[in-house]
Amino acid sequence: MKKIVSALSLLLGLQALACGSSAPPPAAPAQPVAEPTPAPAPAPTEKPGDDPRQSDINISDEIKLACGLTETEAHFGYNSAKVLETDQTIMKKLADCFTTGKLKGRTMRLVGHADPRGEPEYNMVLGGRRADNVGAALKNAGLPAAQVTTTSRGEMDSTGTDEASWAADRRVDIHLAE
Repeated sequence: MKKIVSALSLLLGLQALACGSSAPPPAAPAQPVAEPTPAPAPAPTEKPGDDPRQSDINISDEIKLACGLTETEAHFGYNSAKVLETDQTIMKKLADCFTTGKLKGRTMRLVGHADPRGEPEYNMVLGGRRADNVGAALKNAGLPAAQVTTTSRGEMDSTGTDEASWAADRRVDIHLAE
């Protein structure tokens, strides 16, 4: 009997030892941690040294002469198609000239341009937005929609190589339509 108790004690002891020293489960294979993709930086709305007064609406000499305009002061900033509030005076003069002045009934063609710093497709759209916004400002000033056509050349005619010359690339040209 003593042998049975000893055998049971030994068996229970081994069992307790086995439970307390169980090997940890095998580790799961390490999964590669995907690094988050950084969000693209937003397009800058202004660059240091970028003076929106240096890019403008170029009115053909023929229109300036017929409408009595001496200077334009309508401007676009970098990555912008906004016609400034201060430009409403020139828009009104142009609208009046084409509705009741020397160019009454004539049509103007607005051609938007961009500097070469963006993607060509983006610049084509930006030039179009610039032309469309000038057209909208002219329509708000009283010019009938039928007297305005808009198009874009994007960066195709750009010649700039620095901020001063890029500013000249950001413009809308206003011509008499054929």
